[in-house]
Amino acid sequence: MSNLSARSAAIRAVIAQFLVERRDGKLEKLKADDPKQDAVAEQLRAQFESLVWLEDAARRVSQIQAVTHSLKPTHPDAKGTNLYCPPASLATLSLVGSHCLGADFAGDVVGNAAALDVYKFLKLEHEGQSLLDLMLAGDPDVAVALSDDPGQAAEWVQAFCSLVEARGQVASHGLAKQVYWLVGEDPLNDEDFHLLAPLYATSLAHRVHATIQEDRFSEVAKAARQARRDKQFHEQPTRDYPNLAVQKLGGTKPQNVSQLNSERGGNNYLLASLPPVWQTRDLAPLLRSESLFKRFERQDGVWRCVKALRDYLESDPPKTMATRDMRDELAAELVSHFVLFGAAFRSLPEGWSDDPECHLHPAEKTWVDAGAATNRPGDWADVLAGRYANWLNGQLSSKQRLHMGDPEFQHWQTDLADELAAYEWEMSHAD
Repeated sequence: MSNLSARSAAIRAVIAQFLVERRDGKLEKLKADDPKQDAVAEQLRAQFESLVWLEDAARRVSQIQAVTHSLKPTHPDAKGTNLYCPPASLATLSLVGSHCLGADFAGDVVGNAAALDVYKFLKLEHEGQSLLDLMLAGDPDVAVALSDDPGQAAEWVQAFCSLVEARGQVASHGLAKQVYWLVGEDPLNDEDFHLLAPLYATSLAHRVHATIQEDRFSEVAKAARQARRDKQFHEQPTRDYPNLAVQKLGGTKPQNVSQLNSERGGNNYLLASLPPVWQTRDLAPLLRSESLFKRFERQDGVWRCVKALRDYLESDPPKTMATRDMRDELAAELVSHFVLFGAAFRSLPEGWSDDPECHLHPAEKTWVDAGAATNRPGDWADVLAGRYANWLNGQLSSKQRLHMGDPEFQHWQTDLADELAAYEWEMSHAD
């Protein structure tokens, strides 16, 4: 012990405390009137001697495997490859995935539940890092803390580090899920498909569960919801998860699926992925109005979309492909709102725009009234797209920092004209 550095001694003390707590927990469960109590207690004390327990743990670590992506949640009897892929090793994508977790992700472990105490040992922390992370980084102090014998320490470190390695050759299983993914152009050609074997993103699922639990049941969340009911300000926003479902994995033995699944009691949240329910309202014809755009800009989501586009343009983003893509994405969302707006009014009885109280422009009448088709001007779509572009330029120029001109007009006009042409073609071929 005298040859240990202060850091190695501190790590060894963490290990010793862990073993004492586990030993004492088992000793407390012994019955005082059991005639074998003394013998069992002596056996437990010997079992939890540091060198004895570490030797046994280094042997049993082969019974478990550290993972971030697990096979068993896809089917309880599936036996195949599990993967340990730290977020930093994954490609960065625009979609949410395990790559978003960062360095503080929670690794999971699968295998023999009786050996999970080995994983708990490896998750012990010193200076903010787990013993496993220190071993994987080749930290010399953690090796010295394990044993005074360098050879023995190196052997144990190697055994413990094998926890993150795949077992055997990469393989799927007959009970595992499989997806044929089209990677070519011809869905009738088998060679244009790639066979995927999806794994359960267990580390990501654990983060999602923790986040939702915090948003639903934490004291801060409860206080924020109470403030909302009382119509009072609260610095914490409230978050709701409509139609949230819970998938139970492992039944009465969630530990048989994985360690993190056991910590969640087998609960795994599933966010709703069903299409939105169309909210039907009593739709009044556009009467006593010179333009449909006054009604359009008051529709749910339209003002938010206009504001998002204006705020983005006001930020003076660099003239890059990414900037253009973001602008076009926001503009496309607004066009989608306009198409849905027109489609809703087309559901009214045909000819409603013949009412003398309807003062809309002929091109606007053609768009919102299917019965106006017999009298519609031939260039109605271009005219309507121009009126839309004028309206949008006006919305974006309402603050001093932005001045929309002919180039922007042409862009917005083309956006809508193309969408109107596609919509008309689709309607004409609907039957």
